[in-house]
Amino acid sequence: MNSKKQYSSFKDLDVWRLGIDFVIMIYELSKNFPSDERFGLTSQIRRAAVSIPSNIAEGQGRKSAKENVQFLHIAKGSLAEVETQLIICERLGYVNNLDDLNIIMKRLRSMIAGLINSLNQDNRAEH
Repeated sequence: MNSKKQYSSFKDLDVWRLGIDFVIMIYELSKNFPSDERFGLTSQIRRAAVSIPSNIAEGQGRKSAKENVQFLHIAKGSLAEVETQLIICERLGYVNNLDDLNIIMKRLRSMIAGLINSLNQDNRAEH
């Protein structure tokens, strides 16, 4: 990995910024869930959403590209978790239109995959 990527801040990553925006969207959406879901879906979907940019940041702070990639895979898993929970929320009638969130989730998934590919290529180039 080149030193520029190794030492750049996670705050400089577009994928991290989009992840933060996504968290805000999820918090806004979930505040309208029924109050009896406060410790159920509301809490679960918020934690999973927060996990996305958090793992991107944690990976960026790791020493090696391999460790960074591991945390990016965790972020991808959290994104899949949120997507599943949104489908459940939709089927329960808590949300109506997921089009905007689906676009953001598709973009996040693509950006995370691109970063993983870039780090894997950089890692191969070092060896």
